[in-house]
Amino acid sequence: MILELLTLNGYGYFVWPAFIFTFLCCLTLFLKAKKEFIKEQKIYLEEFKERDSISIVQKKRKKVLLAGTA
Repeated sequence: MILELLTLNGYGYFVWPAFIFTFLCCLTLFLKAKKEFIKEQKIYLEEFKERDSISIVQKKRKKVLLAGTA
């Protein structure tokens, strides 16, 4: 029963290698895309992290100044 399922009536020799090849290609593309995303994310954070923290500090200062004048 199991062997018959794996052989797929004689077509298993063609189907399983094609399935494995397709799965490995998709997995490879996913891993490359994930690696590239992490790389670009690090570049983005290095470039914009400082700007974000400066703007947050400036907004806090404005709130303190406005609260102090009231």
